[in-house]
Amino acid sequence: MKKVGILTGGGDCPGLNGVIKWLVKTCEDPGPNEVPYDVIGIRDGWKGLVRGDPDRILPPFADFGEEGYFKHLNSAEVRPWDRQGGTRLGTSRTNPFNPKNDRSDVVMRNIERLGLHAVVAIGGEDTLSVAANLAARNIPTVGVPKTIDRDLAGTEYSIGFETAVNVITEEVDRLRTTAGSHSRTFVVETMGRHAGHLALQGGMSAGAYVILIPEYDYDVEQVCSLVARRRKSGVRYSIVIIAEGAKPSGGDVVQRTSGLDDFGHVNLGGVGEVLAQQIAKSTGLETRAVVLSHLQRGGTPCAYDRRMARNFGICAANLIHSGRTGRMVSFLDGKYTSVPLNEIIGKLTLGDVEREYDTVLYNGKRTILPL
Repeated sequence: MKKVGILTGGGDCPGLNGVIKWLVKTCEDPGPNEVPYDVIGIRDGWKGLVRGDPDRILPPFADFGEEGYFKHLNSAEVRPWDRQGGTRLGTSRTNPFNPKNDRSDVVMRNIERLGLHAVVAIGGEDTLSVAANLAARNIPTVGVPKTIDRDLAGTEYSIGFETAVNVITEEVDRLRTTAGSHSRTFVVETMGRHAGHLALQGGMSAGAYVILIPEYDYDVEQVCSLVARRRKSGVRYSIVIIAEGAKPSGGDVVQRTSGLDDFGHVNLGGVGEVLAQQIAKSTGLETRAVVLSHLQRGGTPCAYDRRMARNFGICAANLIHSGRTGRMVSFLDGKYTSVPLNEIIGKLTLGDVEREYDTVLYNGKRTILPL
């Protein structure tokens, strides 16, 4: 049988295993008049195609171990995977096209040695940029959108987003009880490097008082004034949600560490603590910072992500069976479709500040229908 490779790259999130499961099931049993495919699971994203030995492909149910990077997947093994969070294949942020250490020739050679008819990459812009580069070199690739930031161009949904919103809502609900008990202000830092979809949707779901997003620089004095005004009105506490990529007017993003990752990104983090100190100093109110960090990626997928993962996995298999590679599975205007990989790279879908965001109250807009 022809072989299809599948990998997960970048940050993990709920729903990845569901995509893998349904790609395997659809490749094994594609329906009438279609040829079945053998699916090879690739460990640790693009790193697996850099370091793995193509002559060593493990059978289903076998553990990868330290040296194994490839294994056959079948429907019996992946049957319960859609209920599990994270990725059973492992992940990494390896960029084989990194100009400082280009290993793309190794990847292409290993794809050829494995005899892969196509490679399915589940990931965000970085992971899919590698798939797009391979497609430009005549390697058949298919992308599946995955990022809890939901900022990928060419699709209205990315695997993991809705579960992450649920996590933010649940964690803020827990914080609310201790905030009210101790009369505290909590600044909750969420993920969101360039786009504030996660902070805004999570903040509105949780009923946060102030929400700060990367698309609109905030005024520190205005934030402090809003918090102080709320306390004077008799409310004992406030919840402020801030995306890691948000920054004050005239200021810069806060970095957790210096240096760049394999795709040239800085390591963001710490803006919540900075803002909490500013609020405490300005208002005199006890203010604490909580960084949700990787909690947002954890846990089992919600019902919506399970359905989206199922359908994205099936769509990826459909693209392979029809020979439409070099494309990313997409959800647009309420329909499943696909878009060329080369059209989504270098572009991001940011929040629509004018339509969604109140730039005075720093929260979701209260005018939804036209007046």
